[in-house]
Amino acid sequence: MSVSTAIALLLALVSTTLTNLAYLREHDAAAALPVLSMRRPLHSVRILFADRSWLLGFTMETGGFLLYAAALALASLALVQSIAAGGIGVLAFVSARMARRRLSRRELGGVLASLVGLVALAVSLAGGSGKGGNGSTAAILLWLGVTAGAALVVLALGHRTNAVAVADGIAGGLFFAIGDISTKVVTEGGARIGFLVTLILGYLVGTAVIQIGYQSGGALTVAGLATLLTNAVPIAAGTIVLDEPVPGGVLGGLRVLAFAAVTIGAVLLARPEKSSS
Repeated sequence: MSVSTAIALLLALVSTTLTNLAYLREHDAAAALPVLSMRRPLHSVRILFADRSWLLGFTMETGGFLLYAAALALASLALVQSIAAGGIGVLAFVSARMARRRLSRRELGGVLASLVGLVALAVSLAGGSGKGGNGSTAAILLWLGVTAGAALVVLALGHRTNAVAVADGIAGGLFFAIGDISTKVVTEGGARIGFLVTLILGYLVGTAVIQIGYQSGGALTVAGLATLLTNAVPIAAGTIVLDEPVPGGVLGGLRVLAFAAVTIGAVLLARPEKSSS
């Protein structure tokens, strides 16, 4: 494993820890605020930025993003995102401690699966890893468009079926995934700086949807589902549309196992609890 890759994975680890702690702070702050609405965006923004607790959480999340962007400039999207997927374990552990409860068997299974994935990923890096491929601009735009469309469908269905928290978590994660993929593309420079537009829109809409979801459900439900999609979609995009190579042989098998394990761990941890709505 090269020095740049090691630095990238360390940055990713710090980033995901900081970001998931920020999610918990934002959730507690947003849940106590007056009702937020996408129909009154400026009013909702004023409410959020007037709250010091939420603003601190948002500042932490911004710091996490800057570290994430630095990591993407040094390593492939799939690798950085796999480390980020382990952040849901931090979210589960800290949220349980704050609620003064023990993790359930399912949650412990999710943490264990994530750890197995991270270990498999570390071993697979013995074969080396670069920044990844570039991919076709048309394919990337198509991927981002389909992701945005899926998010809008989920939002519509969720509000019709009164599953607002779940829908907001999933949709928010999909919009964040658009921002994450765009961030990786922007780090390539040149004409791809134009993906700043989808980067800003993805994070802006994703943040808004997540804050509204926090007022309808628990942190682990909303942020957990968001984290699941935020990690799974870019991992897939890294291989499918960005042409990021996967090593062959045993190391390649371990890399695939790592991607699968962190995703399974996120699924187990992100499943809505019965008390959420």
